[in-house]
Amino acid sequence: MSSLAKVPVTVVTGFLGSGKTTLIQHLLSNANGKKLAVLVNEFGSEGVDGEILKSCADANCPEENIIELANGCICCTVADDFIPTMEKLLARPVRPDHILIETSGLALPKPLLKAFDWPEIRSRITVDGVIALADAEAVAAGRFAPDPIAVEEQRAADESLDHETPLSEVFEDQIACADIVLLTKADLAGAAGIEAAKAAITAEMPRRVPMLPITDGAIDARLILGLGAAAENDLAARPSHHDGEEEHEHDDFNSVVIDLPEVTDVDALVASVQRLAREQNVLRAKGYIAVAGKPMRLLLQAVGERVRHQYDKPWGAGIRQSKLVVIGERGDIDEAAIKVGLGV
Repeated sequence: MSSLAKVPVTVVTGFLGSGKTTLIQHLLSNANGKKLAVLVNEFGSEGVDGEILKSCADANCPEENIIELANGCICCTVADDFIPTMEKLLARPVRPDHILIETSGLALPKPLLKAFDWPEIRSRITVDGVIALADAEAVAAGRFAPDPIAVEEQRAADESLDHETPLSEVFEDQIACADIVLLTKADLAGAAGIEAAKAAITAEMPRRVPMLPITDGAIDARLILGLGAAAENDLAARPSHHDGEEEHEHDDFNSVVIDLPEVTDVDALVASVQRLAREQNVLRAKGYIAVAGKPMRLLLQAVGERVRHQYDKPWGAGIRQSKLVVIGERGDIDEAAIKVGLGV
């Protein structure tokens, strides 16, 4: 006899590189006995985050319960991708106790919440909560936290201008939809940076919600799972820049996948990625790199000029092939120039 209780779903949103995958890795390792499933959405055709999470699969979240939807924003492909995927998860012989959805860093969470009202799934799942991640160090430095006074002064000078950049709109929509905001990379921001980030985010939020600093995704799962928010029934309290629009576009952003030869100098590659961020305004880069003489693949992830890399697992019997996904605003993504910058 199947349970009539709805399966809770936690939506994890946050800007590019804010630490969503790291948080979900921690939750998978600290599930407190819950049977989990994970749905990962990536911007662009090459998935990296799904592969990272599959390496964390265990008895409570087997690899077949980690599903990746690449090459499309999850909130724009509801009928084609999201609903059928959720139906398959709910039809598994062992139904998950909790489902985690990691959205693309460019996704707007509110259209996704609306999908939970679809007849096929609305009686079987509920949005337990929306967790928004914000890079505390970046927010404290003033990125994606626009000065409302300066904006109003500019608008007064020229009413025909819209001074909110696409990046700030995405960030603000994610924050406005949240039940809890996690301030990531707290160790890099420091106490003063955390307070500055809290103040900047509070100024943008339509309602007060808890804000918790975390480092390396470490947080007690009981603080963010089991909120019982039923967010799909609370949309009015989660305003969006795109309210009233029938659909939205992600044409402001673009991604390219760069094939790289085997790398002999990791430090040189890191320097090249940092230079792309500095000179070509690349927002995010991530991928697996084949390093000469190393049997393990190198996972490289960059947010602006901040680059992290580590060897995660052996290449195995598959092809050793380096691929780097590069994401930025559409006008800044020049594939030829990126290839030159990477020495390809």
